[in-house]
Amino acid sequence: MSGRKQFDVGTALDQAMRVFWQHGYEGASLDALGSATGLGRGSLYGAFGNKDALFRQCLDRYASIYAARHEKALAAHAGDPVRAMEAFFDATLARIADPSVPVGCLIAQSAAQSPALKAENGARVRALVDAQRRRVRGALEGAAAPDVLDELALYVVAVNQSLAVLSRAGTPVEELRVVTRLACATVAHTLAEGA
Repeated sequence: MSGRKQFDVGTALDQAMRVFWQHGYEGASLDALGSATGLGRGSLYGAFGNKDALFRQCLDRYASIYAARHEKALAAHAGDPVRAMEAFFDATLARIADPSVPVGCLIAQSAAQSPALKAENGARVRALVDAQRRRVRGALEGAAAPDVLDELALYVVAVNQSLAVLSRAGTPVEELRVVTRLACATVAHTLAEGA
């Protein structure tokens, strides 16, 4: 239609995602979201719904991008759970070291803000953390007793989320690699004991 400003929805979502990633849900004002996307409030609401709906779409976009990278890393080492965990952490560290994206992790930051989020947004964040846990658990399948694998999956996801928090606090990637090396040693030791 003539007279209507056209924009790429994917690009606008990416720009809004960066605002939420940098500032968190509460810190992402409609003015900041509009400035980043180049859209006025009316256009933002027309395209994405309210701020909560936009936030959920940004969470889903973030998860689809980075979950695919984690799945690829885990799948590349099927049958070798320790190496799969190393690759999983390497995918996280690659994101953290990428200067073209904000520091930390949108999901980890959102999880820390869950008490301040509306119930539907908090549930979406929890679902994304649970999905990560299921991916990790799947990569560990068959390496030990199910209860051991459940505990290891929880442990790996906890370490992974802490990497994002530490990176946001300024911890250098080299130090984060120490954390992942020790975490993988713990996974190897636990699997050896549980076999």
